[in-house]
Amino acid sequence: MGKQPKERNATNRTQRRRRKYRGAQRRTSVFFLLWTILSMFTLCVVLFFGISQQYVLSKAYKDEASKEVSKKGATIEKAVKNGVPEWLDGNWSGYLRLLSLQHEARVFILNDNGEIVFPTEPSLGENHSDYNGYLDFTDEIERIKGDMQKTDAERTLFEGDGEYVYATQVSIYGDTLYLYVGESLVLMEQVVSHMNVRMVLMAVFTFILSFALASAVSGWLTKPLAEMTEKAHLLAQGDFSVDFHGVDYGQEMAELADTLNFARDEISKTDRMQKELIANVSHDFKTPLTMIKAYASMIMEISGDIPQKRNKHAQVIVDEADRLASLVSDVLDLSKIRAGIGDFKTEKVDMSQKIEEILDRFAYLKETQGYSFVLEAEEELVTRADEGKMEQAIYNLIGNAVNYTGEDKKVYIRLKQTGAEVFRLEVQDTGKGIKPEEIADIWDRYYRSTETHKRPVQGTGLGLSIVKTVLQLHGFVFGVESEVGQGSTFYVEFPLVTE
Repeated sequence: MGKQPKERNATNRTQRRRRKYRGAQRRTSVFFLLWTILSMFTLCVVLFFGISQQYVLSKAYKDEASKEVSKKGATIEKAVKNGVPEWLDGNWSGYLRLLSLQHEARVFILNDNGEIVFPTEPSLGENHSDYNGYLDFTDEIERIKGDMQKTDAERTLFEGDGEYVYATQVSIYGDTLYLYVGESLVLMEQVVSHMNVRMVLMAVFTFILSFALASAVSGWLTKPLAEMTEKAHLLAQGDFSVDFHGVDYGQEMAELADTLNFARDEISKTDRMQKELIANVSHDFKTPLTMIKAYASMIMEISGDIPQKRNKHAQVIVDEADRLASLVSDVLDLSKIRAGIGDFKTEKVDMSQKIEEILDRFAYLKETQGYSFVLEAEEELVTRADEGKMEQAIYNLIGNAVNYTGEDKKVYIRLKQTGAEVFRLEVQDTGKGIKPEEIADIWDRYYRSTETHKRPVQGTGLGLSIVKTVLQLHGFVFGVESEVGQGSTFYVEFPLVTE
């Protein structure tokens, strides 16, 4: 049954989201991402520096103003408590104006209501409403009295409206009044204002510069990627001479270039081997087809009425048909295993018994061509594997040894336990061995040694590739040990199953 409507709708929504995401990925280039990240990072740094600088400068200035007004306030307090100098003849207003000029601060004597007692303007009088309205300290006197009451202190220090204030109680003419000393913050505010303007200008300049710098850096960083992409297109078109290295590559890009060059070499090798396969398989197909056609014609024209010759010619046709079937079977088996088609079912397999069964299939070589198979196998060595695929792999290993063994036509098969949980299969021939530079290639599809060899076992050059694929599928350790002129030993290590 097909999918239900709800399931189809959910699937369609998922596919649309994926297409949308992939579309967004394609629209966003690495260059744009790097440019955006670098630009935003630079802007954030500038903004952070500007804000922190403003905060630090303002705080530092206020701290300094606090210390300064505290110092000035203590000095002025002492002077006020000592009274007006004799030469001023009791002129408190003149004395406070003098202290204000000396210490560059605003100095007032306030009453309990926040009204100015001293200094007074001679032309206005101490209670003139316009004067007291212009200099209204109602809020400040409440703050002063509140702070003193909370802390039970004789003096207080706080930030007022545009100035730092030092205040304390004093007694003049027997009245309890308040000394008010203010240090202006106007200069600090002007400095901060100028700093803000400069910071904005610097931020704009830096932001523009960061755009240009980010573009240059992004271009430099993405240049290797663009070059590699262009070279990858050439590689896809079949140009295996491309070199992915470049002059501006860093370590990571150099490593990527090494990997791509390795992939290029492997693709080139596979391409070359695939072309060789086409030639080999074409030849292998053509030869038996030619033989089948020739002998079928001979039966029709010559030996059709002669039973002895007819049977001999018919047998050639059968043998060549078997050879074609073997060729097709090897190609299909490798394709199925590589594609993961077919069941893979592991079970207990008695390899000691399985080796003997496989060797029975080579009995015809012993009888017809004088081959000898020397078997040294310990009993009851059991592993867990897919029996059919493992039988095929071992058959190919022994067949490969038959193809490449020496003039003595001997093949040695050894099966023995090598550890508490491992046993090892070895298949040894007495041929010319494998050159060191060819050992890494013998497991590849379509590969054949450059050494000439007889082929009593029909094959296509795919046997060892099938072996490799099957053993990798099982996760078994395998390899080959060879020395030129001394033959080769292929081995497989199996996990031992004791229960």
